Amino acid sequence: MLFSYKAIDQHNTPREGTVEAGDAQSAISTVETRGYTVISVEPLNEQKDSLLNFEITWFQRVTNKEVVILSRQVATLFEAQVSALRIFRLLAAEAENPLLRNALTAISDDLQGGSSISRALANHPDIFSPFYVSMVRAGEEAGTLEQTFAYLADYLDRTYEVISKAKNALIYPAFVVSIFVIVMVLMLTLVIPRISEILLSSGQEIPLYTKIVIGISSFFSNYIGFILIALVFAGILLWQFAKTEAGKRTIDEFKLSIPYIGVLYEKLFLTRMCDNLSTMLSSGISMVHTLEVTAEVVDNHVYKEIVNNTVVDVKAGKSFADSISEYPEIPGVLSQMSKVGEETGKLAEILSTLATFYRREVNNAVDTLIGLIEPLMIVVLGLGVAVLLASVLIPIYNITAAI
Repeated sequence: MLFSYKAIDQHNTPREGTVEAGDAQSAISTVETRGYTVISVEPLNEQKDSLLNFEITWFQRVTNKEVVILSRQVATLFEAQVSALRIFRLLAAEAENPLLRNALTAISDDLQGGSSISRALANHPDIFSPFYVSMVRAGEEAGTLEQTFAYLADYLDRTYEVISKAKNALIYPAFVVSIFVIVMVLMLTLVIPRISEILLSSGQEIPLYTKIVIGISSFFSNYIGFILIALVFAGILLWQFAKTEAGKRTIDEFKLSIPYIGVLYEKLFLTRMCDNLSTMLSSGISMVHTLEVTAEVVDNHVYKEIVNNTVVDVKAGKSFADSISEYPEIPGVLSQMSKVGEETGKLAEILSTLATFYRREVNNAVDTLIGLIEPLMIVVLGLGVAVLLASVLIPIYNITAAI
């Protein structure tokens, strides 16, 4: 719920603004954390609030590209010796995205109230991930915020590039297959039934494959409504199941089990895991905290469970390399090179090398996948159309020849 407030700061300067909170007391507490003395807090019109939230939530979002640009801008301004408060005030004024502008304004208010940058960023988890916040916290402790934000921009850029390429490789075949399915359903429900009437009324012997096509067409024509309802119902059940922990894990396991696609996903998650570990360890963050954050950002329940188990092992005194070597999902080269990195004290550098290697493997796998899918789709679609046409045209030709 959105509340408007009136307050004064430490210098008795009047302050007004809005704050998002569950109730009035929470709103007062939030304003007080900014170092203000609250005069009044009032809820805004609920309808206006809901419409504003609807517009921001559904029609606006902060993209990865915007976070990358923001990180580079922050790094540049820190390098120019601009204060943190002024940096976020300037960036809030320049932000075109309302959601990002509101977040930066709130961060500026929190900084003015004495909050650290990492704590202020943590109040906006939809924009700044736990990994991002942890990196900033490490940069604050080490006094290297400009380098930290530059590292974050580079990391997010690499991650976005790899994920985008993998997703784009699947968009084209999914689109073509969807169009093919729609066309085939329309043919079976609208075209084939009319032609089948002609074939059946001719009294000629109909080939077996034509009877099969006519049977399929008859089934779709008579039960298309039930099929659509069943598909919608199944989709809702799958959506609800996917929201549960068991469902998320089942879907993630299925992704990894798909032939060839599963290998692509595996390399994608390994790239993200190694890159995340390398970036955080290079910033001086402890191994335990690095693993805890990596478990949250790896975005796959199978690998999340592996990393969480590794956290327990590392806390118990086991080495990182020995812990991950127990899992078949982790390649032997990763555990062996990690062992070398731990022995030489260069684990972050080795993980960075592995991240580069797996990123290259993902790019090669995507290129190979695109090269295989296109001719395969042409063959499959061609065979489907050929069977459908042959099942109709050959009986018509036989009827014409008999006449």
